Amino acid sequence: MSESTANVAFDSKPATGTHPGGRLALVLLTLIGTINFVDRQLLAVLVEPILQDLHFSDTVFGLLTGLCFALFYATMGVPVAMVADRVNRVRLVAAACTVWSIFSGACGLATSFWQLAFARFGVGIGEAGGTAPSLSILADYYPPEKRPAVIGMFTVNGPLGVFIGISFGGWAAAQFGWRGAFFMVAILGVCLAPLLLLLVREPKRGATETRRVAEDAPALSLASTVRLFLRLPTLRLLLLGSGASAFVSYGLLNWIPAYLMREAGMSLPQLSAWFGPAAGICMGIGIWGGGTIVNIGARKSLTAYAWAPAIAILVGVPVFIMALFVPGWPLALALMLLPMICITIYVAPALALVQNLAPLRARATATALLLLAFNIVGLGLGPLSIGIVSDLLSAAGVAHSLRWALLCTAPAALVAGVAYILMARTIVADSAATVKEQAL
Repeated sequence: MSESTANVAFDSKPATGTHPGGRLALVLLTLIGTINFVDRQLLAVLVEPILQDLHFSDTVFGLLTGLCFALFYATMGVPVAMVADRVNRVRLVAAACTVWSIFSGACGLATSFWQLAFARFGVGIGEAGGTAPSLSILADYYPPEKRPAVIGMFTVNGPLGVFIGISFGGWAAAQFGWRGAFFMVAILGVCLAPLLLLLVREPKRGATETRRVAEDAPALSLASTVRLFLRLPTLRLLLLGSGASAFVSYGLLNWIPAYLMREAGMSLPQLSAWFGPAAGICMGIGIWGGGTIVNIGARKSLTAYAWAPAIAILVGVPVFIMALFVPGWPLALALMLLPMICITIYVAPALALVQNLAPLRARATATALLLLAFNIVGLGLGPLSIGIVSDLLSAAGVAHSLRWALLCTAPAALVAGVAYILMARTIVADSAATVKEQAL
């Protein structure tokens, strides 16, 4: 089958068009997703005041920002996504937002590692009901040819959350202490969840599909969805590339604030004023731009889903290495702008590709499996690995230990780049096979 035929799954305009109410759903789900990321980022931006108050090591804090959250987030993500493939997804997202907001407020009450860890467990469980069901909802509001750009706009919630988490979190911590910052963010989430229930309707499953689908078709089992990833080389390589990319992006996202303060002489008010907007804008450009680039490029070749993140890695990593060896935080931050764009370009293409290749009643579950790679390998191990390496180097008397720990993410970036290059060789054939199979 030719590549033009393969493009049917992604680029043909469905007769039904965009489902009514799609814009409102996109806005509200993006806002809720933003609160989701504010809750995650807040702990990272408050690392120095929390360390001073509760006397944690870098390794312990890597556990709190990474593995403690990621294990529960990723583990609960799959069963919650299976539920989302079977029940009202709008109600599920609203309930999840309420849960993670309450536990985020509980972070502000913690006085020990275990209390803060328990609160992070709860945040992770709640946030497991956010991204995968939201993407499934949007896939039923928007047709295949619009999904990369729409998902790119939705996943801008990450940069928005980073911007708000850093800028607002730094300001709130300076005004009310780090505990007060958690309380204020929790209130925002609890207030936003009811708006979703009131204003967004659950869309009909398959309403925007190119091919004829049965809305009442049975949902796939977890084993069947896992076999989908094992059977298609494109999805296997996507798991590897996305996991390695997430290892780099989450690791840097969680530790760059500490690096700028500890190694480059940046103060907390300066972090709030300069790094917050810079990180939010750059990562927003990267995530939105990744979706937009693929939206355009895939009209000519589906390999755009692979080449966009591969080229971004090749460009961004060398510049980031340079940023770690320049004097002073202004120049370091200036050089970090391009890498912060590049390290997030992979997100929207990966999520859109899974939505397009997965069967109708397995989208949320398939997305959760991809997020498993994002979060176990990326969020769980990225920040933790950097923290462990930093502590080991510091104990060995190595100067600038955090700088060298951040450099250890470079091999993971190389793995991601190779995986995407290999994926460019399989995506056309796999998409064609998917179209043929799901048309039967």
